[in-house]
Amino acid sequence: MRIRIVDAFTDRAFAGNPAGVLLLDSFPDDDRLQKIALEVNHAETAFAHRLPEGGAADWALRWFTPATEVAMCGHATLATAHVLRTTGAHEGTVRFATRSGVLVATPREDGSITLDFPTAPLTAVEVPAGVGDALGAEPRSTFDTGPNVGDLLVELADEKTVHALSPDLRALGTYSERGIIATARAADPAQGYDFVSRCFFPNVGIDEDPVTGSAHTALAPFWSERLGSTVLTGLQASQRSGRVRTELRGDRTLLSGHAVTVIDGELLA
Repeated sequence: MRIRIVDAFTDRAFAGNPAGVLLLDSFPDDDRLQKIALEVNHAETAFAHRLPEGGAADWALRWFTPATEVAMCGHATLATAHVLRTTGAHEGTVRFATRSGVLVATPREDGSITLDFPTAPLTAVEVPAGVGDALGAEPRSTFDTGPNVGDLLVELADEKTVHALSPDLRALGTYSERGIIATARAADPAQGYDFVSRCFFPNVGIDEDPVTGSAHTALAPFWSERLGSTVLTGLQASQRSGRVRTELRGDRTLLSGHAVTVIDGELLA
């Protein structure tokens, strides 16, 4: 098996969110997929195989963290579309059959790729007891992000507070299916981004995700309503950092970013 490591939502190596990408003839059993993802040990490893022509999708796509399969992953989808384009395995727009329905990736002239994902349905909820202590900052508001994303979105006071977070990860795991999206308005939009976020997913084996496409399907409607614009840019303020351009289109959200292949090798086992 050919395996590639791709840094997604960045235009330079060793930034953004790394993902493993394997293009296969078919999917092996789930246990083998999970073992490969654990060996790769990045937030997600994507497995894809070509589908017969004439159907609703061009490639089947699945995503695994080191601990489990997930229903949606933005950065590994971007990484897979990047590999298909740069290797010539697929030209132009590609449709992926996934657990979250058909997801579309479209390459752009500037080298970026735009993903068409379902918008997360946000539901305001009371601030759960203890979540401020677990996160290390008092929430302004909290929202459920629905079944595809599976996180608790937590609005914090300001960008400085988001950068300074040092949460109790074990405690955070009790508040949602996957984890916590912490976010705040950008301190200075002149820096090229409108909001900032950090994502902690202890329930799927990811302490802090570097750049999370799926989270931006919730961040886009949240900040679009507050900032009065359907087109925004989010900075995910992890150690690796990365930016996601979002465009809200009703029940769909467009996520755009670049990707860079940093490792190209062969899986021998």
